[in-house]
Amino acid sequence: MFTVLTRQPCEQAGLKALSRISAIITLVVLLLSIVVLVAVTLIQIHQKEVLLPGLKYGIVLDAGSSRTTVYVYQWPAEKENNTGVVSQTFKCSVKGSGISSYGENPQDAPKAFEDCMQEVKGHIPAHLHGSTCIYLGATAGMRLLRLQNETAANEVLASIQNYFESQPFDFRDAQIISGQEEGIYGWITANYLMGNFLEKSLWHMWVHPNGKETTGALDLGGASTQISFAVEENVGLNTSDIVKVSLYGYEYTLYTHSFQCYGRNEAEKRFLAILLQNYTTETTFANPCYPRNYNTTFTEAYVFGSLCTEDLRPESYDPNNIITFEGTGDPSLCREKVASLFNFSACHDREVCSFNGVYQPKVKRSFLLPLLLPRFDEEYARSYCFSAHYIYHLLVNGYKFTENTWPQIHFKKEVGNSSIAWSLGYMLSLTNQIPAESPLIRLPIKPSAFMGTLTFFTAVALLCLTYLMYLCVSSRNQRRSQHALDNTVDSE
Repeated sequence: MFTVLTRQPCEQAGLKALSRISAIITLVVLLLSIVVLVAVTLIQIHQKEVLLPGLKYGIVLDAGSSRTTVYVYQWPAEKENNTGVVSQTFKCSVKGSGISSYGENPQDAPKAFEDCMQEVKGHIPAHLHGSTCIYLGATAGMRLLRLQNETAANEVLASIQNYFESQPFDFRDAQIISGQEEGIYGWITANYLMGNFLEKSLWHMWVHPNGKETTGALDLGGASTQISFAVEENVGLNTSDIVKVSLYGYEYTLYTHSFQCYGRNEAEKRFLAILLQNYTTETTFANPCYPRNYNTTFTEAYVFGSLCTEDLRPESYDPNNIITFEGTGDPSLCREKVASLFNFSACHDREVCSFNGVYQPKVKRSFLLPLLLPRFDEEYARSYCFSAHYIYHLLVNGYKFTENTWPQIHFKKEVGNSSIAWSLGYMLSLTNQIPAESPLIRLPIKPSAFMGTLTFFTAVALLCLTYLMYLCVSSRNQRRSQHALDNTVDSE
């Protein structure tokens, strides 16, 4: 017993010295790890090099059925996952009606662009004119003209192409886009402006936002209307209305459908044509949607000259004949008559159907609809009652928005400083084909190396803390054991 007791103090002294040395080393490593973590983080945040942004520009002409609008977009030469970060810098409304109205005199179509194009030249640096791409996308008005008279539609586009080829910009294309493309580009615009594709991270880099749901898009033009929203991949509808879209490195599954002839202007012409059914020699007809005692006249060509009303054209059709409509101001009858524009009973399963036999998944999440600004000229003011009932039937009985989903429709003219137009989505899609240049922000440490460094030294710090806690507990246990042993020796 005596021999054991004389050796034990020596062993304990050696263990204490060893523990003390390892604790000091571990503490030093812990402090160094913390210093490195703080230093690297501060360097990454404050020592980044911000380069002067190299900008690119693009011009898109939205050639709608009732008017043409010119948009100028810009984006940094650096791109995020092959898609440009685009913003609208200028907008100009072309005087006059849409380009489809020039079917009989296509050579006059470009003249209306001149004033806007002069302004556009002032909003883009002169040395970038030659590298600025310009595109024209024509929508439902030209789609109808092409169906009615393909030669006239081609001549209008050729006249526009000749005009833009004489401009200092890089003219790329003048084309008629499909209704489905218009819906897809509108959906891209809505979600881009709502920040559902990109957001800036702590390091001022564009990243995909976590957990954000996409927004549906509704668009009511003059000759067509579109609905587009994201659906599950296994939506179960075997239809061409389900498409896949890739943006910023992510793929989305969309339902999108365009209803030709269901834009506001063409729908009203069809409404007028319905009011004229079965007439013979009368020249004055009641319109329950016009204000009471309001009178206006049209030619039969205005009402029945469109492809959208061709099936309602009477046998006695005379394009020069004058028709008078007298307003009765009857909102109930107006609502009833407007409903006749839609066929709500064509689908067997109303749960997955909009109207006219077109199948559609249930609407969900939020939707963005470009705000229809009130216009106080006579042409629009007389049709307010029609427009209100038409939009109601379209959204409620057509697209099946309910009292629960209606509040999720947001009516907006702009988001930020950008118009809610399909042209922005078109520009975003086109920038996938434009080569990227050097980044705008050069970080002192590459993101991958920075994250690796953070991970390594964080792990080292945690290991050091764990080891120090172990030494602390071990030392406490040894003191208790020594105290118990001393008590035993004393008692003997």
